[in-house]
Amino acid sequence: MTVLAKDGTERPADVPAMPTFSEATRLWAKIGLLSFGGPAGQIALMHKELVEERRWIGEERFLHALNYCMLLPGPEAQQLAVYVGWLLHRTAGGLVAGTLFVLPGALVMLGLSSFYMLYNDAPVIEALFFGIKAAVLAVVVEAVIRIGRRALKNRVMVAIAVAAFLAIYVVKLPFPLIVLAAGLIGWIGSRFAPSLFSGTAHGKGSAAADRSGVVDLMFERGELGHTVPTRWHAARTAAIWLPLWLGPVALIALLAGPASVWTQIGGFFSLMAVVTFGGAYAVLAYVAQAAVTSFGWLAPGEMVDGLGLAETTPGPLILVLQFVGFAAAYRHAGAISPLLAGSLGAALTLWATFVPCFFWIFLGAPYIEQLRQNKALSAALGAITAAVVGVVMNLALWFALHVVFGKVASIGWGVEVPVFSSLDWRAALLSAAAMVAMLKLKVGMLPTLAASALAGLALQAL
Repeated sequence: MTVLAKDGTERPADVPAMPTFSEATRLWAKIGLLSFGGPAGQIALMHKELVEERRWIGEERFLHALNYCMLLPGPEAQQLAVYVGWLLHRTAGGLVAGTLFVLPGALVMLGLSSFYMLYNDAPVIEALFFGIKAAVLAVVVEAVIRIGRRALKNRVMVAIAVAAFLAIYVVKLPFPLIVLAAGLIGWIGSRFAPSLFSGTAHGKGSAAADRSGVVDLMFERGELGHTVPTRWHAARTAAIWLPLWLGPVALIALLAGPASVWTQIGGFFSLMAVVTFGGAYAVLAYVAQAAVTSFGWLAPGEMVDGLGLAETTPGPLILVLQFVGFAAAYRHAGAISPLLAGSLGAALTLWATFVPCFFWIFLGAPYIEQLRQNKALSAALGAITAAVVGVVMNLALWFALHVVFGKVASIGWGVEVPVFSSLDWRAALLSAAAMVAMLKLKVGMLPTLAASALAGLALQAL
């Protein structure tokens, strides 16, 4: 049975009408406000709203879009929102979807960063963050286990993960180099042993519903002409978005000079936007190393605090970079107000982090079918994901050293080991309890963070 739409076209009675731009905007705002729980929770929320309840996009096409976003650097959940928004309402739809996915969390993170810088030395705030740090360690360990289950399917992938861990922890190789090396290994391996280097992107799955959505029917009727790449599509998109992304960064560097904190923020986070394969946890170890050791923007414990703040906000976890940018500018404010400098640093970080996400989608989405069926590219992604496990293991170890122990010692090659006499039994107890809650009892992340913060307050009172 079909019904007649307002534009005169017919559609199945069980498929909703094409959403208006205002309807889509309201939904993207709702998703941005409710997108807690990391990428898994955010993707599940979008699936529920877009596929199950509203039928704006079919299951298979939703998974195809997710496959593409998994191949990109940056937060895949936010990029998936940009992709679906672009399908529905072209570039304007993608801009609105991606912006509203980030904006609520960014505003909350700005407020939390300001509060942290002003009052982090207050006894009550210190006690709350003492508990949050312990829970964050459990969150990172849970991420290692979750990613490892998906990525480490055979001994080759385990070996890549171990090599990546040793490369970043012992040899101190840069994270981008580890990503490139893993991708190259996967690409070469796909030619000689394809069964060992199968991609880890989401597949259709046997449970995928074979139902069409609004977008699918528009494809069938040939109404989505903007999804067909033209001869000059790539050149035109790059000519627009590369200057938009890098122009302000280059202008700031020209005006402020290479030693300025503003130049450092713009350049560093623009680099992060290119190499953040594997999600926020993968890049945090590299960011922490640079922010604490190379630039001196943060103390080791403060990086854990920032991750704790990001875990409690809606939006992508990569918003922790906003905290880093805020702290860097706040502490190098120069002649302007520290809060104003911090806010500008946060804005510059957001620009350098998220503008590239729009660029990747608008540039590559029309070629998604070609990319999705490329076995060598899928193999490279599989190897990168395995390497990400090793990198996140390094992050977990780094957090454990600085949360559970008061002091660490270097034994050469920059390798840090704990000073066992400096063990903080309260932090160890809270971390163990948080791990039991999340890994054994399956308690959610936000309740665990809240309970750990209150427990930290109680323990510090002792």
